[in-house]
Amino acid sequence: MNIIIAGDGEAGFYLAEALVDSNHDITVVDPHDELLKMIEAHTDLMTIVGDSNSVSVLKRANVNKADLVISVLHDEAINILTAILAKKLGAKRAIARVATLENVSVENRKIYEELGIDYLISPEDIAGHEVVKLLDQPEATEIFDFSDGKLSVFLFKIEQQAPVIGKSLKVIAKEYGFLKFRAVAIHRGNDTFLPQADTVFEAGDLVYVITKREAKEQLLKLAGKKKIEVNNIMIVGGGRVGKVIARRVENDLNVKLIEIDRERSMQLTDLLDNTLIINGDSRDITLLEDEGIDKVDAFIAVTNNSETNILTCLHAKKFGIKKSIALVENLDYIEISQNIGIDTVINKKLIVASHIIKHSMGDEVTSLKCLSGINSDIIELIAMEGSPVTKKPLRDLKMPSGALIGGIIRNEESFIAVGDLQIEPGDEVVVFSLPGVKHKIEKMFLKSSLAF
Repeated sequence: MNIIIAGDGEAGFYLAEALVDSNHDITVVDPHDELLKMIEAHTDLMTIVGDSNSVSVLKRANVNKADLVISVLHDEAINILTAILAKKLGAKRAIARVATLENVSVENRKIYEELGIDYLISPEDIAGHEVVKLLDQPEATEIFDFSDGKLSVFLFKIEQQAPVIGKSLKVIAKEYGFLKFRAVAIHRGNDTFLPQADTVFEAGDLVYVITKREAKEQLLKLAGKKKIEVNNIMIVGGGRVGKVIARRVENDLNVKLIEIDRERSMQLTDLLDNTLIINGDSRDITLLEDEGIDKVDAFIAVTNNSETNILTCLHAKKFGIKKSIALVENLDYIEISQNIGIDTVINKKLIVASHIIKHSMGDEVTSLKCLSGINSDIIELIAMEGSPVTKKPLRDLKMPSGALIGGIIRNEESFIAVGDLQIEPGDEVVVFSLPGVKHKIEKMFLKSSLAF
């Protein structure tokens, strides 16, 4: 696939790197000459210096031969114009990143589709919705659902008192019988690996688990997690992400929102009906104490400054906050943030990559999630008629090294992947993927005349 990525910094670069492993021909268009020199020094990507909303620049990038054009600059007006021009100049599909929430409304999406834009993505909107989901299941570090929650993937940190510590998967299976969930990946120290039958859990392990809806309580117990009730939340940052969160939960929870900018605070007062807006600096410990931080169940820091978000979350943890969530833009800070005690890290670059990489893959890929801090993915694919994965039971399938099938959704039923289960055409299959194997996994789900 010929892909053009229009960016203005790290977001475009990260997306290009994420797509390199999928054997695409990628051209990066960016106005920053120095950044493109760095990209050329580390990758085989084609680069063009210039503004993506320029017809001449798009023509130099051979936009008429592009299968996909992705515009992810910080300026949504440039993204929208880039996508429209790209389609008019012959690109098959175009995606634009937007920031104004009204642009992703159903009505406005239709207008942009008529102008030629195939897909609009608002990372701020998606980040806000991810936080809301975590407030509903605060014991988890990350959550993502497949097929409307028929299967879910949870990330848990194994606590010191967890009953699985020192036990292998084989031993756990003997003790508890058939489980309606399965560990698909473990992150320990600096390593991420696929668990085997003799893999032993350790305290502090970050474990990705695929589970059926009804098994979540048992999963919590085995991870050593206590049930968390969230009634009072404090949000730091009244930008787009903070606004989305407050709007979604203010009628169900007690919400306080701290915003340092006075003018924005006044605007938020008009927009939010049941949220207490506080104009102040969240780094001021006295302010946090005066606003009753010791009574808050979840603390959410989503300002435009990663350092402020990390620092305020750490302050909040000292007051006994049960759940801390930080928006962290610097990818290098994600693992550090997790290691120093922040419960959940949200990153907009990973959000953009998760939603866009799917569009660079075939129709059999229905969803994809780039995981925080471990450079791996969880993919949901449809098994095509005659594809290799439908030929044999799971235990006999030769899956690519670094890939693990976690679960299967068949019509209205969901199944945890076990050895004697066989995938049928039309099944939706959830697969964990280590770096560099996405395209190999994709081939397994396509129609093939090869024998497996």
